[in-house]
Amino acid sequence: MRVLVTGATGGIGLQTAKVLAQMGHSVLIHGRDQARGKAAVKEVRATAAANVDVRFLQADFASLAQVRALAAQVAASVPRLDVLINNAGCANVSRRVTADGYETTFAVNHLAPFLLTHLLLDKLKQSVPARIVNVASRAHRDQEIDFDDLMSMRGYRVMRTYGRSKLANILFTRSLAKRLAGSNVTANSLHPGLIATGIGQTNALARLVWRLVVRVRGGISVEEGARTSLYLATSPDVAGLSGGYYVRCRLAELQTRPEAVSDAVAERLWKVSEELVGLPCSS
Repeated sequence: MRVLVTGATGGIGLQTAKVLAQMGHSVLIHGRDQARGKAAVKEVRATAAANVDVRFLQADFASLAQVRALAAQVAASVPRLDVLINNAGCANVSRRVTADGYETTFAVNHLAPFLLTHLLLDKLKQSVPARIVNVASRAHRDQEIDFDDLMSMRGYRVMRTYGRSKLANILFTRSLAKRLAGSNVTANSLHPGLIATGIGQTNALARLVWRLVVRVRGGISVEEGARTSLYLATSPDVAGLSGGYYVRCRLAELQTRPEAVSDAVAERLWKVSEELVGLPCSS
């Protein structure tokens, strides 16, 4: 089996890649930093099963052009893709904007995996049975998608913006699962737990703030945090199951208002996301 894990040069992404390689699966490790990528490959290979292929692919998810280049590289370089784990993410203390003009947290956490998944769907469908695993978060609780302010221009708050991006992951998963019905490609989302990993931060203050939040609320290890991703990627227990949200390897209830996860909201977000990333509008 071949698996692409985005954001896999550290934290639960790296742990996920390590365990997959130990299980005998070939792993494509994605990250935005070349040096960290090479180090991650070395670390994964150190404990990998024999004859496992481990490669690093570089792309900055704050650039839709680089997301497209990553998808093209994957499609051209491997004969099949059995699992896509959309793990990469970030949360910024202050508002930032990407080169594409989008708020960075929303762009990296939602628009990038939305685009990457679409561009790799043909490869996944050619590799059935295949799985898509989207790492969301319990931070979606009590959030809603503000279509009048998707780029958080009004009163930016880090956890509100992050939570909305994670709600977008869940809505995307649910809409995707419906569209993939009957294709033998499944899509599920998950909450990994509260983990002191820095969530893609390059800012030292942001990393410190996050680790303090984790300490106060009681965090878990990266080993524990990777378990649900691994479960959804490999377990026969969820073969054929799609559209679910999982916590601690179990199907869980969404903890937000019903109207925030309605089919109408999910479809509206899908259409808007297509426009923002430059995909043809689907029916």
